[in-house]
Amino acid sequence: MAEGEEKNGILDSMPLFTKELIAGGVTGGIAKTAVAPLERIKILFQTRRDEFKRIGLVGSIKKIGKTEGLMGFYRGNGASVARIVPYAALHYMAYEEYRRWIIFGFPDTTRGPLLDLVAGSLAGGTAVLFTYPLDLVRTKLAYQVVGSTKAQAKAVISLEQILYRGITDCFSRTYRESGFRGLYRGVAPSLYGIFPYAGLKFYFYEEMKRHVPPEHKKDISLKLVCGSVAGLLGQTLTYPLDVVRRQMQVERLYAVAKEETIRRGTMQTLIKIAREEGWKQLFSGLSINYLKVVPSVAIGFTVYDVMKLHLRVPSREETEAEDVTTRKRNTLS
Repeated sequence: MAEGEEKNGILDSMPLFTKELIAGGVTGGIAKTAVAPLERIKILFQTRRDEFKRIGLVGSIKKIGKTEGLMGFYRGNGASVARIVPYAALHYMAYEEYRRWIIFGFPDTTRGPLLDLVAGSLAGGTAVLFTYPLDLVRTKLAYQVVGSTKAQAKAVISLEQILYRGITDCFSRTYRESGFRGLYRGVAPSLYGIFPYAGLKFYFYEEMKRHVPPEHKKDISLKLVCGSVAGLLGQTLTYPLDVVRRQMQVERLYAVAKEETIRRGTMQTLIKIAREEGWKQLFSGLSINYLKVVPSVAIGFTVYDVMKLHLRVPSREETEAEDVTTRKRNTLS
């Protein structure tokens, strides 16, 4: 009994933003690890690894399992989790903070889906800027294929020059070769994509939750459905920019192998992909992404809501009412 009271005391003494950071970080780690194998295959599809695109999803699963074993499906997941924990923590916390800031900075703002769209977009951009280098490293590590035949290895990558030994090695070598700008290669399409995607994701999720009957508000299965639909709609609308981002991130590795000229800006990369590889390449891996997004976003939103309950995070209505009372007291004093 005393132990439970002590735990509740610690939780009650935590600042609100700290609870939101913890809830978001745990959410990100669980959701990302759950879909890591599909994320690895999706990245290989997006970055034009012909031996994988040709054999399809099932063939790719068999190939990775045979050449790299079980852990091959999680190659790059360490960097991914290292990125997603602070990213998700910042994303969810920033969303709540931006939402409150907009409400109290602009009192006439209507509480509704438009508010969630704007707050979600700003939160997504903030989180990307702080964590992008880890996303770059994750993609480079996932792009590497260990265990290919010598001919395939030679055609794909110069192993002695570019094969990275881990997260730290990839960071240091990228920085030595390209400087600080190299760690943010491809950040432009990330921002172009994350603003609408993050905004639409929160928009659709919160809008669908508003139509859930009060007696089912805490129903986990309904939260999963709302999260799934929100992720699917948001991702479909912004997916081509995700393909552009991935190709920009690994373009040096691909250029060395194919002796090609390195692509430059976002629009140039997008146009070149469409012209040389066809517009379908801009949606390469989308079917896998659907398989990934459904559980990922659904698990993400659901875990976040559950974590907020366990951390005793007050509802938005309670928080807003408390802030209004505090502001009135400050004004009167």
